[in-house]
Amino acid sequence: MLNQIKNNLLYGVFCILLFILIGLKMNAQDGTVAYNFLNLPSSAHIYGLGGVNISTVEDNINLADQNPALIGPEMDMQMGINYMKYVGETNFAGLKFAKKITDISAMAVGLQYFGYGDMKYTDVEGNILGVFAPKDIAFNVAYSHDIAERWRGGINLKYIYSSYDEYSAMALATDLGVNYYNPENDLSFSFVVANLGGQIKRFNDSYDRLPVDVRLGFTKGLSDLPIRLSVTAWNLTKWSLPYYDPGDGTTIDAPELKDSFGSNLFRHLIFGVDFIPSERFHFAIGYNYKSRTDMSTYSRSLLSGFSASVGINVKSFGVEAALSQPHTGATTFMLNLTANINDFLK
Repeated sequence: MLNQIKNNLLYGVFCILLFILIGLKMNAQDGTVAYNFLNLPSSAHIYGLGGVNISTVEDNINLADQNPALIGPEMDMQMGINYMKYVGETNFAGLKFAKKITDISAMAVGLQYFGYGDMKYTDVEGNILGVFAPKDIAFNVAYSHDIAERWRGGINLKYIYSSYDEYSAMALATDLGVNYYNPENDLSFSFVVANLGGQIKRFNDSYDRLPVDVRLGFTKGLSDLPIRLSVTAWNLTKWSLPYYDPGDGTTIDAPELKDSFGSNLFRHLIFGVDFIPSERFHFAIGYNYKSRTDMSTYSRSLLSGFSASVGINVKSFGVEAALSQPHTGATTFMLNLTANINDFLK
């Protein structure tokens, strides 16, 4: 009886939060999409798999940042630290912690900082008046619960604060996720609705919308090989994702608009491959066609759209690193550290 009451209460809270956050979005005025930093992963493993992955199941708190249904009691007292050197002077860093609640439920908290370096501000005539350092901060609380033997659901609540010189804004968002996992067949399938919510304090009179997204993810291990394949579909709230191809730089023709069925299809898909020869080592590689075409200049790197990561687990520690070069002038690097505090308390 107690468990039934608890489950009904959790379901009620889940529904209330969902309707509140959907209401924030539905009642908002039209505006531009902002807060795209919410789509950046904090996991080096996910970054190596193409930047978006919601279905890879591992005992790693950093992997659960894009799907709260991947958090579980197996992550009890696990801590994760992440750092990313992004484009230009942009640097990201964060901290996560997970705690077991019961044998079928867990929670996690996290803090993520997005710093964009120093920028100059000027008057209307171009005179430099000073320097400011814009930043975004996201604090989140996540909860997961086993729905059935192989099904787990999760919710992630996010408070977002932005400060750009004398202007500031605040927003609330939530991620809703569900995961099916069959360990016998090494098969995982996930569904996520990401970034539902809206601004509660604006920069000015204009309203900035959150990058709401619907995502599907599929991951399958190969029984005879230490390889795991992943396919993630994202940006499913709209089909058409056109882009302009500038060509190879040898002509002065105008960039060509690409909006074919095949182009749109592959801009919705991200492919990843894990090579896992042992429990202590893994190597991942991913391909994100949208990232490649978003950086569509004739001077882009041949590696644009590709990313890779490597991870090593030694006793109570885990270290992962990822690398990507979306453009010849933009090499990005991410580092993760994980540790289980329980191992230090024994």
